[in-house]
Amino acid sequence: MDEKKRRQSMILYIIAAIVIYIVLSTVLFPNISPQRQVVEVSYSQVLDDLAAKDVDKIEYDNSNLDIQYTKDGESNTVYTSTAMSGAQESLQEAIRTSGAEQTNVVQQDNSLWTYMLIMYGLPILVFLLFGWWLNRRMKKAMGDDNPSMNFGGGFGGMGGGLGKSGARIVASKDVGVTFKDVAGQEEAKEALKEVVDFLENPKRYEAIGAKLPHGALLVGPPGTGKTLIAKAVAGEAGVPFFSISGSEFVEMFVGRGAAKVRDLFKQANEKAPCIVFIDEIDTIGKRRDGAGFSGNDEREQTLNQLLTEMDGFDNHKGIVVLAATNRPDTLDPALLRPGRFDRRIPMELPDLAGRKAILKLHAHDVKTEPGIDLDAIARATPGASGADLANIINEGALRAVRMHRTRATQEDFEESVEVVIAGQQRKTTVLSEHEKQVVSYHEIGHAIVAARQKGSAPVTKITIVPRTSGALGYTMQVEEDEKFLTTKQEVLDKLTVYCGGRAAEELIFNEMTTGAANDIEQATKLARNMVTRFGMTEEFGMVALGTVQNAYLNQDTSLTCAPGTAERVDAVVVELMQEAHNRAIQILKENKFKLHELARYLQKKETITGEEFMALLMRENPLMPKTPTV
Repeated sequence: MDEKKRRQSMILYIIAAIVIYIVLSTVLFPNISPQRQVVEVSYSQVLDDLAAKDVDKIEYDNSNLDIQYTKDGESNTVYTSTAMSGAQESLQEAIRTSGAEQTNVVQQDNSLWTYMLIMYGLPILVFLLFGWWLNRRMKKAMGDDNPSMNFGGGFGGMGGGLGKSGARIVASKDVGVTFKDVAGQEEAKEALKEVVDFLENPKRYEAIGAKLPHGALLVGPPGTGKTLIAKAVAGEAGVPFFSISGSEFVEMFVGRGAAKVRDLFKQANEKAPCIVFIDEIDTIGKRRDGAGFSGNDEREQTLNQLLTEMDGFDNHKGIVVLAATNRPDTLDPALLRPGRFDRRIPMELPDLAGRKAILKLHAHDVKTEPGIDLDAIARATPGASGADLANIINEGALRAVRMHRTRATQEDFEESVEVVIAGQQRKTTVLSEHEKQVVSYHEIGHAIVAARQKGSAPVTKITIVPRTSGALGYTMQVEEDEKFLTTKQEVLDKLTVYCGGRAAEELIFNEMTTGAANDIEQATKLARNMVTRFGMTEEFGMVALGTVQNAYLNQDTSLTCAPGTAERVDAVVVELMQEAHNRAIQILKENKFKLHELARYLQKKETITGEEFMALLMRENPLMPKTPTV
């Protein structure tokens, strides 16, 4: 606790004490005042004052015959006397006749010690009890059930619990996660096995003079298993696991976050060897610069304390700090230098083999029909994270329950892929016949353009059933094999496929609808990347005109060129889009009969498979003239 915060806490307590004192002195004890004069008079004088109706308020105690009263206009003087034995009834009659107010006030004690005790001792006692109660509540709120109380810490620190880290501590026997529970991240597991070996056999490394890295930074998109693999390291090594989110260090009061960091490493030092995991470390580890962050004293002090603790703890005790983030570009360079987070372990989206392994891992606990083809599900989910794949398996199991089945089928998992990608079916959305016709031609336009281009992925499903994501229909394409490189021609083919829906609307209905909004957005983004990132245009060649922001999140691209160049970039993007649109129009004109046939078929069935689509597309048209044979 720094001195500034201690002074602030004491001021708060002083203000509370003053308020309590005022309440007690003005509400509870209104008649107690050190300036009031006490005068003792005879009983006959009491009767004379009552007869003269000079008495304002009077108190009579039947137990000891004591009388106290005040006169009109003499509120600062209290007259006391003792009634004669057997005169109770006559005294009560005299009080009623005089019209004086008989009240039950606290009996005045002219003893100075009694006055000091009531006026000063009682408020102080209430003040101390209030501070004790507040300190207990704060400690309980922070998870500290220790009944011992330190008033110095309570009053100076506003409750010692506020300095607690709040980290969730999992004992080694309760971690329950090992590397066999992590799939699709083989490279990350290999990189972390050395950490596990050090925690299990530290003397092997000490003998040769090697030091384990103080920390490892897990970077990757959301849902790739960063938290899971950190727990797996602790589970493999059989050591305690401390888990805390970066946002839990952020406090309203300056110095609280730094105190939590100190407490976290203090606990870790006591339970070493152990794993300390800080999730979303970019919350407190953002780069210090002149853009306003340095003005936030609380966050900067928390970061400085974290840097200090990582430099200062004894590495030989086996404390390993793991941190996770999906925004490594925003972290402070001091956090990434050797001696702190020495290693950077990528946790990328899984490839085809990784997706198969993840699906198999999660499907192990689900009852399924024999012959489930998880390879098909893996191929249909490129770009899916481990969390997405776990959700697909769970959605498939939930669908089986909704259908009153005891085992999940291939159809359940295939439908769950569409649920995760496009959302649930919107049964309440009923399209008119004309709208259904427009959507049918739109989706078949995409499919025909894709099928008539060699570099496009095969069409696997076409539907015009509305989804909760807002889509009124969609065409699903699935690559047969995993691809890591894309040629310029493949990019141009994909642009043409994006334009196929709008091209079909224009060709058949000679009008445009809002249904192509998402197609236009995706196509424009791809065309702009061709110009600014991929160097696939003759005008600009191999020149990077943009940088990617948040590579693991939305991958937004910001232009890094002069305003005049940006205008030329826009012109090239428009030209690419127009060429793709013209190619789509030409392909659909050449397949206009099939466009009508397939659109009517889709409108009738609402959902068709890729096999049905290709069978109808490749079927010979009896109305077309046959090519003469030579």
